[in-house]
Amino acid sequence: MRKKFNLIDLDCAHCATKMEEACSKIEGVNSVSFSFITCQMILDANDERFEEILQEIVKTCKKIEPNCEIEI
Repeated sequence: MRKKFNLIDLDCAHCATKMEEACSKIEGVNSVSFSFITCQMILDANDERFEEILQEIVKTCKKIEPNCEIEI
């Protein structure tokens, strides 16, 4: 499944890159991209575990950029 999410309060491009690198290592993620310019994340992940993977991504991103929210 592939979905697009808005990012609220993403502060810098470096943070977006760090979040993308960390989230791409999560099991079940086929691809993920974070754009500082558009403040969006595009996630392609395993259909059966999509919601579980998304929650893991939210936790991972909070560790890197605590102020950034993924609009679900």
